[in-house]
Amino acid sequence: MGGKVDHSVLDGRGPYAFRISGGNYHRIGSLLPTPGQKPKFAQLTGDLLWDRNVLNLHVRMLNSRGERQYIRPTANEVAAIIIVDDAGTETHRDIIVQKNDGILKRISEIHPSYVQLQYPLLFPYGTDGWRCGISSNTFSSRSRNNVSIREFYAFRLQHREFEGKTLLRGGRLFQQFVVDCYAAIEQTRLNYIKTHQVELRTDLYQGIEDAVVAGDVDASVVGRRFVLPSSFSGGARSMIQRYQDAMAICRTIGAPDLFITFTCNPIWLEIKVDLPRLSNQRAEDRPDIVARVFRIKFKQLLTDLKKNKIFGEVLSVIYVIEFQKRGLPHSHITITLASENKPITLEQIDEFIYTELPDKNVDPLAYETVVRCVIHGPCGAANPNAPCMVDGKCTKHYPKKFCNETTIDDNGFVSYRRRCNEGNTININGFIVDNRWVIPYNCDLLMRYDCHINIERCAHPKLMKYLYKYVNKGPDRATIVIEDNVIHPNNNGQQHYKQVDEIKQYLDAR
Repeated sequence: MGGKVDHSVLDGRGPYAFRISGGNYHRIGSLLPTPGQKPKFAQLTGDLLWDRNVLNLHVRMLNSRGERQYIRPTANEVAAIIIVDDAGTETHRDIIVQKNDGILKRISEIHPSYVQLQYPLLFPYGTDGWRCGISSNTFSSRSRNNVSIREFYAFRLQHREFEGKTLLRGGRLFQQFVVDCYAAIEQTRLNYIKTHQVELRTDLYQGIEDAVVAGDVDASVVGRRFVLPSSFSGGARSMIQRYQDAMAICRTIGAPDLFITFTCNPIWLEIKVDLPRLSNQRAEDRPDIVARVFRIKFKQLLTDLKKNKIFGEVLSVIYVIEFQKRGLPHSHITITLASENKPITLEQIDEFIYTELPDKNVDPLAYETVVRCVIHGPCGAANPNAPCMVDGKCTKHYPKKFCNETTIDDNGFVSYRRRCNEGNTININGFIVDNRWVIPYNCDLLMRYDCHINIERCAHPKLMKYLYKYVNKGPDRATIVIEDNVIHPNNNGQQHYKQVDEIKQYLDAR
């Protein structure tokens, strides 16, 4: 399986992760076998055509002068040629299967035979995959009676004592299988949206969310449109709607007071207890367990913030969840406190937020947890190849400066107290770490959740832009074109409207 696979995360210093951006495809390999080797995979088809005296054909790629996006590839290896369908029909990955009688058959990624043909090691008995029309529990009260593709694969990923464990033992191939299934789920959802535009009432999408689409500045310009509704996570309309909701909350109750970053810890006890159910497994082998444990911990954290009121009365909680490049679940949380609980004074800030190593003689457990979870780097001269290093400088601005007391500048940014305590340091691989390398933390939260949990004092609504403009900025793209919804005359002199397809914009160039 291929695509825009991000290999930069596999640098040998952390758990492996299979990560792609955009649509995926499946490599067919070389069309000719290596001299002395028997043909395999796509070479079998080439060998079959050779035996049938088929004309010797070749592919020549043309260069387009007008379209900068569609130029000849500069690499020596071409992975795939993707044909974009403009006819409005459903598009799938082009998968060809040769039947026993020699006839070639084209199937889609939602065909029941696709999974076992693509992953014979994970499904050695040819177990069928998802297909349309699988009946759900007849006693269910929901209106839909069939099992969706997402529900089916969520069911397949569960651990069951009396079933085979081949799939869950797949390791890196299991990760690839999960990514492949997600790509098929997303494509199925997009195809449903494209074929059910009437039910989505596309003629009513004329609000502030559509104003960001190029060409909508003139209200008189109206054309037919394929839209992605706000219920589609990852789409532009969903991101804009959530961002506007967050800004509306800020306008009503004020800017957030605390910004919390909560990251999964792969050595949590709950994960370590569940992994031995299958021998020789690590946390990166089971992203399903990691995600479930993180979900449980995250819900408990929200309960502590809202109901248990560890920081006081909470007026609002806004959060986003993403997966870091190394595959660990990661959440950004902003909370707005009641006026009587806001950390305004320097003493109140020091009560909530710490940036110093605990005394290892007084509280050795807190000292050990801080050293394990909230020490930055080391980077700089001690580790020039650290992930935070860009152009020889730390992007997080570590090490910080020593400061005897907390200060707030004119823009509201806080410099936390970091006193110079030469006797309270830690030696990490020969590098002496002091308070300048400590990430801001809350001792109660850190001890309770035993993970990287960073907390910062904030007092500006611009933070919402970071949450929804940065975290949900969308996938990386190549060259893209945004076209106006302009009226064009046809051959008969009549006016027609240019079609704007948001679904195609979402898929193209990702």
